[in-house]
Order: sequence, then structure tokens, then C-alpha cells
Amino acid sequence: MAIVNLDKINSLAEKMRIETIKTGYSAGRKGAHFGGALSCIELLACLYGGIMDKDANNPAKEQRDVFLLSKGHAAVSFYVALACAGYFPMEDLRGFEADGSELPGHPVMNDARGIELSTGSLGMGIGTGIGIALGYRRKGYDNHVFVLMGDGECDEGSVWEGAMAAASFGLDSLIVIVDKNSIQSDGTTKDIMDLLDLGDKFCSFGFDVREIDGHDTEKICETFSEIMALKNGRPKAVIANTIKGKGISFMENKPEWHHSALSEKQYKEAMQELGQEVSE
Repeated sequence: MAIVNLDKINSLAEKMRIETIKTGYSAGRKGAHFGGALSCIELLACLYGGIMDKDANNPAKEQRDVFLLSKGHAAVSFYVALACAGYFPMEDLRGFEADGSELPGHPVMNDARGIELSTGSLGMGIGTGIGIALGYRRKGYDNHVFVLMGDGECDEGSVWEGAMAAASFGLDSLIVIVDKNSIQSDGTTKDIMDLLDLGDKFCSFGFDVREIDGHDTEKICETFSEIMALKNGRPKAVIANTIKGKGISFMENKPEWHHSALSEKQYKEAMQELGQEVSE
């Protein structure tokens, strides 16, 4: 069972939310996928704050837990998590989406920076995760593979093809996390393609399923620790109920903030809501 410091993780989540706004704002008119980046802050904080067995000083070590951001549009908060974990300097975040930057709008594989898969085209993470988990099992490694996807991403058939394969292979080291914020690029998931009960769906495919509040760090860490210790021959799915744009009142549950750019006024308002003073 992973030993975590909840005070440290809560402080990390707070810092990550602030840095996500700063980083997204630094991209100027290019904007960022603020909504889905903010909805998964606590999930990332728990994973990079102590749940995963990873080492920023040796990112390519042979035996390590693997994290795949299948919902690649949430890159801005993913980069913040990596910087906070020490994979690269915090100052590098200000180059987000700049020409020639190693931190583009969607992640590009870069082992040294802790980015294990190029993503953006949805539905790809679970298949890659299956391959890595199979490789680990054949090598006798007791590490886990975490795949973070969005609920809108579950419209993709490749997700369910992967789910069927993962259960068939009995990959109990594979942990799929669904950031269920109920909004995708063009509106609510219910209006676009009603997913009904996602937990029931994954269960019917043979997954061991947990449903949690995706902003409750104590519950997140408790759930991850529990399922990581569970060797039952079944892949795991964590359905994390979240709020799109969490933490910024004018972004919360607003489809238009799936991707947008912050004006100076909006940036100052967002920072004030996060308890930060912005100099003129």
C-alpha cells in the first residue's frame, strides 16, 4: 500500500491549479484546454505526489510505474504535474505552445521529461497501456500502468476493444482512470452520446470498478492504494466524478472552456479566486 502525505498532496493540487492557469495564460491567443485540465488536477496530484513508483532523476528506469495521458488535450496540467515532480524546471512551463517548444498543446513522447506517449488522437492510451502491462508481466515486474482518459473519449470504439482485450489477458496491473466531468468538446456527454452507467459498462467487460469523487484526494489515494494491492486477475477502472473547469467559477461546467484563451481580465479574476495577487 502506497504511503502518502495528504497535506503535501493537497498543497500540490493547489499549486498545480495555480500553475495550470499561469501556464495556459502564457500561451496567449493559442489558449489551452482549461476545462479538462482543471478537472483532473487532484488525480494527477495524487499520482505524482506519492502513489506512483517513479523517479524524476531516473525517468527511464527499467522497473517503474507508467502514466499515459490518453486525454492528451489536458496536457497543460500534465506538464505542470511533471514540472512539480522535478522532471524539468518550472520555468519551462512558460514556453507552453511556443514555436519550437518541447511542451506543445498535446504531449509528444519524451522520456527525459517523463512523457511516455504522444497523445491527442483519443482512444489510444488503453491499447498502449495493455502492451506495456503485458511486457511487464512477461518480465516479472510488479509495476502498474495508469491510463487517464476522458468520459467523452469513451465514445471511441478503440476504448472498448482495449477493455475487452485487457480483461481477456487478465491484466490486473492496468488501471484505467476515467475523468468523468460530463462535458466534451461540443457539449454535454449526455446530449452527444449518452454513456449511461460507465461503471456498469467496464464491469461488464470484466474490470474491477471503483467510482469516486475525483476531487477528494483522501478517497483517490485510498482507492489507488487498495486496487494496486489487489491481485485478482482483473484490470481496474476508476470512474472519477469531476467538475470541468474545477476551481475557477466562470469555467466550471461550461462547455466553452473545453478550449479557450484567457483575457487579461479573466486571468486576473481566476488568479484572485485562487488567492493570488496579480501585479499590474
